[in-house]
Amino acid sequence: MTDAVSQSAARSARALRRIKDMIYRTPLLPSRALGDETGCDLRFKAENFQITGSFKIRGASSKMTMLEPGQKLITASSGNHGIASSRAASLSNQHLSVVLPETVAKTKLAKIRTYAVDVILHGTDPGKAEAHAQFLAASGEYSYVSPYNDLDVIAGQGTIGIELLDQADQIDNVFVAMGGGGLISGVGSVLKSFGTNTRIFGVAAKNSAALAASMQAGQVVETEHLETLADGVAGAVDEGSVTLPLAMSVVDEVVVCDEAEIVSALRRLALDENMLVEGAAALALAGFMQISDQLRGQTSIILLCGGNFDTDKVISLIHS
Repeated sequence: MTDAVSQSAARSARALRRIKDMIYRTPLLPSRALGDETGCDLRFKAENFQITGSFKIRGASSKMTMLEPGQKLITASSGNHGIASSRAASLSNQHLSVVLPETVAKTKLAKIRTYAVDVILHGTDPGKAEAHAQFLAASGEYSYVSPYNDLDVIAGQGTIGIELLDQADQIDNVFVAMGGGGLISGVGSVLKSFGTNTRIFGVAAKNSAALAASMQAGQVVETEHLETLADGVAGAVDEGSVTLPLAMSVVDEVVVCDEAEIVSALRRLALDENMLVEGAAALALAGFMQISDQLRGQTSIILLCGGNFDTDKVISLIHS
């Protein structure tokens, strides 16, 4: 374990003290059906029940509580970070602009617009939106808040790991969808620092797997980004992102899933577990299902990262 990992875990402990009144302590729910089917003690960390519908409120609140009030901030998002940052900014008296791709889910856009923030639509994917936000910040008019490449944001996401250690006596495996790496870096740092022998599985969407490719190369690399149901993990990774070395330190194995596997997992969660989630959450289960035969008899936790989905799209996929 590196010093950076232990320092990240310590920051998460401090972050939890700052944000505990701004977030929900989400439940760890036993599987209704898939655990028996796979011969595993399978549980779901239900961040889809979080106050903004995703884990992102943890990182956004952690960051906003470290800033002086009244700053002019800008951030970029595929949706969930935008929702969370908008809420956290409103509670912390910050002025926020949110850059979103033009393809942002209507449900997520509508939630962001309920807050007093400026919305900027730019580009066709989250990577282009992020680059535009950084370009606007470079003018000096705004301070940029990264969705993942920020130690305070990572610390907030790591508070999930602290809750897990309190909720489960034994954790053999945790499956986490990988986007920019803030979630898996934060949770993984806590579990590796304070837990015992927990294996961290990072799950990447084949259509947008920038972090997985960068981990394999040992440096940030450019990848092609195709449309994915797991839009919450789509997009590139910043050059020099602090998440890359952290993820490389804490992730034991990467599982890559295609769109058919994500759709199947979404359907299984809805029909077998009575859980409606977004594609990025289903991605974590898809990774588990791909290798579940190797994990029989073990306790595995699926981190359901969010539940902000396009209703018409998800319902059509479930019934297709």
